[in-house]
Amino acid sequence: MSEKASMEATQRASRPQAFKFLVPLAIFVAIGVFLGIGLTLDPREVPSPLIGKPVPEFDLPPVQGRTAGLSDENLVGEVSLVNVFASWCTACRDEHPLFMQMYQENVVPIHGLNYKDQPNDAAAWLDALGDPYTRTGADISGRVGIDWGVYGVPETFVIDRDGRIAYKHIGAINRRVLEETMLPLIEKLRE
Repeated sequence: MSEKASMEATQRASRPQAFKFLVPLAIFVAIGVFLGIGLTLDPREVPSPLIGKPVPEFDLPPVQGRTAGLSDENLVGEVSLVNVFASWCTACRDEHPLFMQMYQENVVPIHGLNYKDQPNDAAAWLDALGDPYTRTGADISGRVGIDWGVYGVPETFVIDRDGRIAYKHIGAINRRVLEETMLPLIEKLRE
């Protein structure tokens, strides 16, 4: 075999070795790029497929110590909020003073959907922190929350007067979100 033929054979044999290295490296880099992009996204901006659709049909009993439960029929006729909360939720405690202030100022009817909570715990939480809710349904099993597309608590929905979901906020409401997004939408929906 000539020297030239020997070199060509060596080069052909080394190509598969290089190819075996490059394919996993390219896959690793592609996965890293997609993960990097995903980390820059805000999970609160996940669009809900329920926006513009009627609230799911449901009928929940009241939270212990309350007289009014919550159903889809209660969400027709006026613009309102539905706040999904739980006594075990730290972020729910953070946003609760804003709901109390809205309740005291009669800004908009606020309904509570108590998610996967123990009856005694939910009642004690509302008794201790105040109850801003016009109606509060106890979703002990979490089934209604699933129908609403709840990822976790807290989540807050703006409901139009036709009983359709107009907006969904994932996470705790803060003053900026309230003043820049939710209140202007509520006013618009009331027109």
